Amino acid sequence: MESPLSALGANAGGGRRRSERRRELSGLLVSVAGLVGRPVRGQDGAPVGRLDDVVVLAGDPHPPVVGYTVRIGPRRVWLHAEDVAGVEQGELRLQASKFDLQDVRRRPLEIQLYHDVVDHQLVDLHGVQVVRASDLYLGDVGDGWRLVGVDTSWSTFLRRALPGRRGRHPSPSGVLDWAGIHSMAVSEEQGVQLDVPNEQLKLLSAAELADLLGDLGRSERQELLDDLDTEDAADALELMSSADSASVLGDAEVGRAAELLATMEPDEAVEALRELSLEDREALLNELAEEDEGELRSLLGFDEDTAGGIMTSAMPVVPADSTVADAVQALLEGRGDSGQSEVVLLVDGSGALVDDVSALELLGEDPGRPLAELVGPPWPTTVRADASLDDVVDAVRDNIGASMVVVDEANRPLGRILADDIIDALGDMERRWPWQRVKGGNA
Repeated sequence: MESPLSALGANAGGGRRRSERRRELSGLLVSVAGLVGRPVRGQDGAPVGRLDDVVVLAGDPHPPVVGYTVRIGPRRVWLHAEDVAGVEQGELRLQASKFDLQDVRRRPLEIQLYHDVVDHQLVDLHGVQVVRASDLYLGDVGDGWRLVGVDTSWSTFLRRALPGRRGRHPSPSGVLDWAGIHSMAVSEEQGVQLDVPNEQLKLLSAAELADLLGDLGRSERQELLDDLDTEDAADALELMSSADSASVLGDAEVGRAAELLATMEPDEAVEALRELSLEDREALLNELAEEDEGELRSLLGFDEDTAGGIMTSAMPVVPADSTVADAVQALLEGRGDSGQSEVVLLVDGSGALVDDVSALELLGEDPGRPLAELVGPPWPTTVRADASLDDVVDAVRDNIGASMVVVDEANRPLGRILADDIIDALGDMERRWPWQRVKGGNA
């Protein structure tokens, strides 16, 4: 099944050829916005009502038109696609002068294009951008009329305000193939989606998803978030600013938000929690599993402008009397954790820090070799949890290349500080007002 949009050829060719292709394309398409409000005529040509909307069935890359809603006096009635003899730019013509008058009922996977999609935000998965539908185009692809394209241009939005035929006739200038569009859930009545969760979403990087979430409106953003796998969504939230990720979590259903929080890196989750109101923060924490809740509450207990406030608690730790194989296993178990560096911490029987060993040091070693034989300088740099950011920066400057471990009063590791933690913290400090750049100041 070939879409009429193939005639556009991705706007290839020079200006004259492009204009010719646009004229050719406009003759193949019917504007949804241009149809709405136009007459619906019987077989004898007499008007029976006015078109209220075009209804498609979700699930296909180019969803088929299954019916229309028609205004007849004060009523909105359903018109089956099979009862329509022809669809033109200015009107619909019926097979017969009589048809079954049924009140409109929202059916599963049926979407009313004009009211649900036109002027709403969509995600262009090919261009990885948020777009707004200025108009939708129908095309006859041989097996009936289908939704084939979305026009995102500002000129088309303005064209709809023109009187007469000029306002109804397609003027495609920014047309995207509908097969590359991921639409938001747009039905306020049932939350129906125009398409099933698009597999192409899985091809987008976390950074691209973060950009999309940042560009979408509030309701559309939540719908996209619901369509993402939990791990993909959590990765995207970690790349957003703490204020933006908090906004997304605050708008989400509590159970879904808690699921995302538990999947995020602990330090990133805490940054988002700090941006929420106390009431919303407590609601999310209470929804978490006991272990996750305890970890995040512990991190929240540290001042955000201290070592404890910027550290990540995700770190592989093994007893110092373990073997190389044990250390490798600990690193492998944390491989999916983006907050972990390629270093494993060694602790003694009381839990105090002894040393750290990098993955590079473990490379090529006998799996049965005791880790104690690898202990030695350079030693990891340690800071107390209440150390200020200035102290942390000074420690990094004085020990370039050394590991930075946050410890308690008994030298037991509480967390690690990575380079991006320091960069993020300093960036947050720069964005504050001068009177907020003090210990305990709130952003």
